[in-house]
Amino acid sequence: MLETFFSAIANFILKVISRSGYLGVFFLMVLESCNIPVPSEITMPFAGFLVNQKIFSLLILALIGALGNLFGSLISYFIALKLKNDLKNFLAKSKIFYPDYLSAEKFFIKYGDKSVFLARLLPIVRTFISFPAGIFGVKLNKFIIYTFIGSFGWSYFLAQVGYYLGERWTILSVYFRDFDYLIVAVFIAGIIYYIIKKVREIKTYQRSN
Repeated sequence: MLETFFSAIANFILKVISRSGYLGVFFLMVLESCNIPVPSEITMPFAGFLVNQKIFSLLILALIGALGNLFGSLISYFIALKLKNDLKNFLAKSKIFYPDYLSAEKFFIKYGDKSVFLARLLPIVRTFISFPAGIFGVKLNKFIIYTFIGSFGWSYFLAQVGYYLGERWTILSVYFRDFDYLIVAVFIAGIIYYIIKKVREIKTYQRSN
């Protein structure tokens, strides 16, 4: 089922870029940073292949990819920023989850800008970093700067690899897909561990009251 879904997404990406050129690349990179599963690991290598075919410019392509990511990230950032107080007030009523929220808030206050930059260079994680950045109030100017720089580096790297691989650009997407599966598996394992831990804490809290 995952293979079918991945294939459908890949075909969608190729059609959009083939029909819309640079605008299509921008649109796809916006979608990715809006937490929609449109992987740049397919978008940029294919676009890099088109650089190889003298259709695109590598530098312009990387710039457009970064701008698309930035635009999409700002959408996620401002949505999260708007929900920030409601989420904090909701969690404040919970003696179980609120300490975790405060710990995450302290982390982002201290390391938020660096986290945004590093996350933009990692598959999967880069797509979702904008939301916690907005929730925990990473400064907008730093968010924009680090998001753009990280996204430019990521876009340039993928496009350049696609350029050098030429018609074999699909090899890259296969490797990244396997890596994505690994990250998703680790993420799910982390969620399961967190849920089990919280269930135990809730039971302990109920027994003590």
